[in-house]
Amino acid sequence: MRIKTSHSSTPKAPAATTNSEALDAQIAAFLKQGGEIQEIAKGVSAQVAPSRHIRIGNK
Repeated sequence: MRIKTSHSSTPKAPAATTNSEALDAQIAAFLKQGGEIQEIAKGVSAQVAPSRHIRIGNK
């Protein structure tokens, strides 16, 4: 029989919610430290798509 307890041995990660004020503060801190924001054109991706050769059977 397993008993569920409220105590956990591993700490929980913080919630993945951010409000606009917190995001603005993070951006301001990033820029203040010399960070740079680049605008990327719509539809452009930095990911390189792998070759998708599908092989069916052993022919």
